Amino acid sequence: MTRSARPSILVVDDEPHSLASMRMALEDEFDILTATSAEGALRILSDEWVQVVFCDQRMPGKTGVQLLTEMRERWPEIVRVIITGYTDPGDMADAINAAGIYQFLTKPWHPEQLLMVARNAADLFTMTREHERLSLEMKHLGTTTETKLEKRRRDLRERQGFDAILRSPQSRMNAVIEAARQYASFDVPVLLSGEAGTGKRDIAQAMHHASLRADKPFYALNCAGLPEDLLELELFGAKRGAVAGLATNRVGLLQKADRGTLYLGGVETLGPHLQMALVRVLSEGAFQPLGAHEAVRTQVRLICGLTGDLRELMAEGRLRTDLGYAISTGEISLPPLRGRRGDVAILAQAALFDAAATHGKQVQGFDDTALEFLENYDWPGNLRELENEVTRMLVFAQDPSLGADLISRHILQSEPSEEGADRSLGPILTGEGTLKDRVELVEMRILRETLTRHRWNKSRTAAELGLSRVGLRAKIDRYGIDDPTGQSATTDEEV
Repeated sequence: MTRSARPSILVVDDEPHSLASMRMALEDEFDILTATSAEGALRILSDEWVQVVFCDQRMPGKTGVQLLTEMRERWPEIVRVIITGYTDPGDMADAINAAGIYQFLTKPWHPEQLLMVARNAADLFTMTREHERLSLEMKHLGTTTETKLEKRRRDLRERQGFDAILRSPQSRMNAVIEAARQYASFDVPVLLSGEAGTGKRDIAQAMHHASLRADKPFYALNCAGLPEDLLELELFGAKRGAVAGLATNRVGLLQKADRGTLYLGGVETLGPHLQMALVRVLSEGAFQPLGAHEAVRTQVRLICGLTGDLRELMAEGRLRTDLGYAISTGEISLPPLRGRRGDVAILAQAALFDAAATHGKQVQGFDDTALEFLENYDWPGNLRELENEVTRMLVFAQDPSLGADLISRHILQSEPSEEGADRSLGPILTGEGTLKDRVELVEMRILRETLTRHRWNKSRTAAELGLSRVGLRAKIDRYGIDDPTGQSATTDEEV
């Protein structure tokens, strides 16, 4: 018996042109076997691994229903589809009962229709075998403390959780994740603090998947920028008629996430009324939907995120003290991307491949120079800014390997440093030093950015900056700007 990586389909029809038409419609996605008679089909099934059978009803000798009935007895796992020119309900019922027909396909069929039925049938075969395998595992493992199936599910949740957070072996995120793992299994409120875009929601979701609530729902809501009345409706829900235009009851997130996890980002932006309502949720496990006369109970776990320092926010009166302490049984601070040196290259590559898959564009990755520039930038917008920059580079890329010439100019002009880069001219304009020194620093950044953008083609760089090639070389030597690729000599003569 031979097995193929692609699903195999057996097509049975006594008319050669029908076999040829079905093969043409299906062969791009499936391995196709053909038979012109019931006897030929049975011989093939004895030797080959087949998942789906398409069989014509009207054939000399055995009919399609008779053949599929015999197949059902000998190979019950095969998904059976019959092709017929009639649709008599009585005959259809008999065929379903006798042969266990998965689907009827009437003549004349359309190629897309045939292909769709084939895909669905192949998926059904796979799911049925997986279900049988898992059922056997459960039957044999019985009442063991942790079955293999449960372990697989737990491992799957882990892959959806902390293992999905990309980082280097020396990353500052390792300490964050270790703390989050500890808090995940304890049913206590946790506060995640950090700049916008540092991945607080991802940590909250990973904690949910690693908790005892993993099989319950996870919801997330960013409170920043949303009007108070909309936030109240989203969180607490409302009775019919309590809000203009609301014709039915509205279930809020606190009720939807009951026994699960709710992540609320930007809690420092909530108004006093909503802050007090959240205190009640945390202390009493109850809330009141808009227009309701009775409280609703909830066993939701709250994980909150804020931008800023918890104690400063409480001291300034922007966050109620009782709420601040209620949401921060556990506290985890997430570092900004500029503080995660070594992670940027990994995150950029992942973002590139995700974007390439989304937009259907083939790429191999970044070259070393591009990664160096990305690593040295301070990323004030954190993960969102990095993802946006990578997507923009992908849009303009002409080669499988993305070079530094695709990077935005403000990133190329930034000054490299050990802690990230200074992206603005502010420190230069307001710092110390002579006018000459400060102007030269700006000039050096512009030279480096323009050379990189033109892939170290000195002729084009000189033309853009209004310099002679001799003058450009002099400035490169003066500032000690090196071509990171070591290929500047090959491009010097290009026009």
